[in-house]
Amino acid sequence: MSESKEHKENREKKPIIVAATGASGMPILAQCLRLIQDSGKFSAYLIVTRGGRLTMEQEMGGCSEVLALADRIFDPEEIGAEPASGSFSAEGMLIVPCSMKTIAGIHAGYGENLVLRAADVTLKEGRPLVLSARESPLSPIHLRNLYELSMIPGVRIIPPMMTFYHHPETIADMVYHTAARLVEPFGIVAPRYRRWGGLSDGTV
Repeated sequence: MSESKEHKENREKKPIIVAATGASGMPILAQCLRLIQDSGKFSAYLIVTRGGRLTMEQEMGGCSEVLALADRIFDPEEIGAEPASGSFSAEGMLIVPCSMKTIAGIHAGYGENLVLRAADVTLKEGRPLVLSARESPLSPIHLRNLYELSMIPGVRIIPPMMTFYHHPETIADMVYHTAARLVEPFGIVAPRYRRWGGLSDGTV
């Protein structure tokens, strides 16, 4: 039997491992998944922790809408799944939102579940690891962990911070801008992403 066109296209797309933990920010996760799908080059392999599902219920009114945006979905206890091995060819990993508990686990090399193991694999294979670290205020422990992770080549720490230079009119505009920055390290250019172009009058 010949391979279907849809199956062949999905097989040819390189996976980006995406993980969602229990921190706040699920609308940003959903927009990241849309941008990955819209790129046409990548597929999204999604891991959602128990805390992530609880937050998803709270912020999105349910999980089904977000989960439908992923190509594959894994339980964090599936420690033998593909993302647990460095021989699995992935483009890299994005954790959004990323809790401080997850940051601490990555920093310590504590591969307790599939999220932490996949992050550990991403580091050892030298692939991009993008962390949308979400907490406020940050304690000295949080700052130490984030600093030391930031020193590792390939690690990008991109907190979901509000920006105003692109003149957002809605919360959705802010979510889109943040998501665009999170997927950019994988070579995905969001079509509505507005970059800083300098001050119009040339003053500082």
